[in-house]
Amino acid sequence: MSAVVSQDIPILRPLRSEDLRRVIEVENAAYEYPWTPGIFRDCLRVGYYCVVVELNGQVIGHGIMSVGVGECHLLNLCVHPDHQGCGLGTTLINYLLDVARWKSARIAFLEVRVSNEKAYRLYRNIGFEEIGIRKNYYPAVNGKREDARILTLELTC
Repeated sequence: MSAVVSQDIPILRPLRSEDLRRVIEVENAAYEYPWTPGIFRDCLRVGYYCVVVELNGQVIGHGIMSVGVGECHLLNLCVHPDHQGCGLGTTLINYLLDVARWKSARIAFLEVRVSNEKAYRLYRNIGFEEIGIRKNYYPAVNGKREDARILTLELTC
């Protein structure tokens, strides 16, 4: 007799090139202005820390982070809309921050659209603080640009 085990616990693992098709699908479902496949390939090529969230064998989220010279920059954090609100974003961010600490980062940075209140609240709940605004940082409708909030978090062991 054999048992079938259901994987109802999310797994975080390194992003592989064969994941890119699904990562792009998740990115397109979540964002009006998604990253292109080329941006993801470049992140893998240059050695950024790239991770996926997998649930029941399906990629449902991803995170991209650069780490160097005592700091990290969370470049892309994404959870498929069907799985948002379940704590996966918090899990993903905390995982990336733990990796950053392990790699001796002392401070974390990220940008978030001023209109993305849901993400902004998530980052603030984790402990990020707003330190400024990047004017016209993100693409927006009708060829316009949207400002980004710059957030930071001091990392401690």
